[in-house]
Amino acid sequence: MRFKSKTVLITGAAGNLGRAVAQAFANEGASLALVDLRSGDLQAAFSDMERHILVEANLLRAEDAMAASDKVVARFGQIDVLCNLAGGFRMGEAVHETSTTTWDFLLGVNAESLLHMARAAVPHMLAAGSGKIINIGALAAQKGGAQMGAYAASKSVVVRLTESMSAELREASINVNCVLPTIIDTPENRAAMPEADPRRWVAPSDLANVILFLASDEARAVHGAALPVVGLS
Repeated sequence: MRFKSKTVLITGAAGNLGRAVAQAFANEGASLALVDLRSGDLQAAFSDMERHILVEANLLRAEDAMAASDKVVARFGQIDVLCNLAGGFRMGEAVHETSTTTWDFLLGVNAESLLHMARAAVPHMLAAGSGKIINIGALAAQKGGAQMGAYAASKSVVVRLTESMSAELREASINVNCVLPTIIDTPENRAAMPEADPRRWVAPSDLANVILFLASDEARAVHGAALPVVGLS
């Protein structure tokens, strides 16, 4: 029960990874603030979970992120762990053909949402004198690939923001790190890539375990890491 008495805020909570991370923290005694775009998705995913609140928020709006953070603090008193899992993926356009719609979507959902949550949650962690922040990058952030320029760029922003936040917050006893998964084994990815071998992908539960480690006291000496999580080889 490493997280008993801890409050964990998870964005993108109704997604495949969000549900796995929420369950992993719940198994270790955490109180959960589960944030996603649609309340119906949250209610369907977490109808039987205890010690939690569901928060509908569009994290592309700074005011929604702030309201979500305030609601969590009003209920639980503090945000001990922030898991920025909200994000999205698109590919298929060459850089010179990338539409403004694709660019704005990926930079918004992957990077701007993180920035908005940082503005909303970090002041509470500073006031408490401690905190853990885990962001979701992608292995694609390490190197650009064909027809993936906008996605790789947006996830590269996540890594740079993670490093900058870590440099700014380390002395305040706030750890900021990110994970860089390859393809996550989800029903949607299996449907989109029926010829691929999902055994080589990352199981959501395995990625959740890495996130729990980074949120735990065992990782108190880890700052500014971008940790690849590549599954079985």
